[in-house]
Amino acid sequence: MDTFEEINVKGYAEEYIDPSLDLFDEIERLKKEKNAVVLAHYYQEPDIQDVADYIGDSLGLSQQAAKTDADIIVFAGVHFMAETAKILSPQKKVLLPDLKAGCSLADSCPPHLFRKFKENYPDHLVITYVNCTAELKAMTDIVCTSSNAVQIIESLPKDQKIIFGPDKNLGAYVARKTGRDLVLWNGACMVHEIFSQEKIIRLKERHPKAKLLAHPECESVILKMADYIGSTTGLLKYATKSPEKEFIVATESGIIHQMQKDNPDKVFIPAPPNNQCACNDCPHMKRNTLEKLYLCMKNELPEVTVPEHIIEKAVKPIERMLEISAQLGL
Repeated sequence: MDTFEEINVKGYAEEYIDPSLDLFDEIERLKKEKNAVVLAHYYQEPDIQDVADYIGDSLGLSQQAAKTDADIIVFAGVHFMAETAKILSPQKKVLLPDLKAGCSLADSCPPHLFRKFKENYPDHLVITYVNCTAELKAMTDIVCTSSNAVQIIESLPKDQKIIFGPDKNLGAYVARKTGRDLVLWNGACMVHEIFSQEKIIRLKERHPKAKLLAHPECESVILKMADYIGSTTGLLKYATKSPEKEFIVATESGIIHQMQKDNPDKVFIPAPPNNQCACNDCPHMKRNTLEKLYLCMKNELPEVTVPEHIIEKAVKPIERMLEISAQLGL
């Protein structure tokens, strides 16, 4: 364990961490002392998942952020997730262990360019995947996640014209599932685009009984090979309920920690296989560490803020998503 960690807020320097400290105990103490809750995405490192109060995908984390009675929300994830928590709970302090924990998908859709894109389709409803900036959400009619995108599209009139962004792969998957003609923004997640068809075929040859599980952010060539396609929560539930014992998992490898905890008798193989480049790890998600989480809670920094005028506009499409999800029992 490193004894120094940088608090990544301008004006703050490195802070010494006593190597004898039990960080798990210290984080639990700080939760009680500060009335704080730790929300963690499935893609976080195992130690963070184990200390979190709630672990989930984008939809579950959004729901938890909306209903928590904690004074401080510590979001162990990436920046857009912490922004979403702040939009839903503007009166609460929202912390992110590392402000540089961004998102390649969110970065692939600059708001000023999307605004011009949107102007070309004035009669279209805008649906954006939650993996985007607060500013983009403010230009949106309904936000969705990978677990509810299909159902949200299907809940709309069939003659409703729709722009879907920023993920072209998720958008194409939703279009195939719903039969709708969607106008897609050309964005993508670097992790989900890196999976190799050839490597997965070789893996399946070595593990002929293994089922391929894939996130809908993957490219269509991978999705066509998959035995099951779903959100991170969907993949986890499928792996638990399935009688099969071997799975190849085509999403960020952090989810395998929970899969293995819930199913110790099953084998989970990351796709592509583990190697030195860690191609199936999100470098942004992995910026957060247990040390940074501790310092973040101790100093209540870095804090994520969102301008009030953005919150006012961005909260409406998120609340619309939560309303539709509740109505559909998602």
